[in-house]
Amino acid sequence: MSRITATPINPDNAPFPKRAGIKDVARLAQVSQATVSNTLNHPELVSPARRVAVAAAIRQLGYVRHEAARHLRSGYSRTLGLMLLDAWNPGFIEVARGVEDTTASRDWTVLISNSARDPEREKTYLRLFAEERLAGLIVIPQDPLSDDLRRMLSSGTPVVVVDRAESGEGMSVAVDDVTGGALAVKHLIDLGHRHIAFVGDESAAGPVHNRLTGVRKAIAEASASVRLDVLPAALTVEAGRARGKQIAAMSPADRPTAVMAAVDLLAFGVLQALLRHGLRVPDDMSLVGYDDIPFARHLSVPLTSVRRPHRKMGTTAAEMLTNAITGRVPERRHVVFQPDLVVRESTGAPT
Repeated sequence: MSRITATPINPDNAPFPKRAGIKDVARLAQVSQATVSNTLNHPELVSPARRVAVAAAIRQLGYVRHEAARHLRSGYSRTLGLMLLDAWNPGFIEVARGVEDTTASRDWTVLISNSARDPEREKTYLRLFAEERLAGLIVIPQDPLSDDLRRMLSSGTPVVVVDRAESGEGMSVAVDDVTGGALAVKHLIDLGHRHIAFVGDESAAGPVHNRLTGVRKAIAEASASVRLDVLPAALTVEAGRARGKQIAAMSPADRPTAVMAAVDLLAFGVLQALLRHGLRVPDDMSLVGYDDIPFARHLSVPLTSVRRPHRKMGTTAAEMLTNAITGRVPERRHVVFQPDLVVRESTGAPT
């Protein structure tokens, strides 16, 4: 992190160790503070003997220069903020990896935070990011967008909103989740399923609402009559287990023949519960997830899932943001990716 401070000196009777500063380095090396500064920033201006003396003092004191202060003095920062909605979601981790893929080779530092789906925590991090005067911010936000984030979007600070299609002053990277939901359910309908359950709370996040919209759209356009049961659930493995247990306890006449989970984590829990209660997947129950996170293909029953290009979302967001900061106008301010259906062993025709 660019604002790392020095390994401390330990003066007598100090309640906390004192951090070594440029004055300490200059005193120990017996040179001026200007010579220390030039050694760090313009070594070609300093004689070899003095560079050696300064380097020895830095090593002895454990001094590390305060990058944040240097950036503030120059009115310039190479630090970006990245706020994840849920760091436990592997898809969002892939977004972060995409951001790092782009920024690491371009000499940018990224400060990562996790709002954990908590609006108050998001508000706190947005305030801290503003106080740090970061060069720009990439954020996977709460729903709806908070007033604090909207103020930041309109303040002139470069911001890229990820996983939400925005048409305002900022920039955005999202996925067409209406199409994704339709892809998943059309696959089940084409297999012959006529009673389908959707597991997930559409009020939890805008993308989940969009997926359910796509599900309903595909059912409305189907040539056959299809029954849809919506079973709200938090977007966690535990909630998936609870809903899977509920589905397994239904009588065969009332039980759906296929389940679409709003996210893969829910699908993991549903799968665990179905197998634990003696139902075979896909023979007794087909199951579709959403996200196609890396674990989906490695389950005991590899999961059919709608793939979202998470890492590409991260690289695109980082490219848009760094281009905007450095004065290059992004080719597009709002990018929407199309999802793909990845068919694996968890779906089949109803028996």
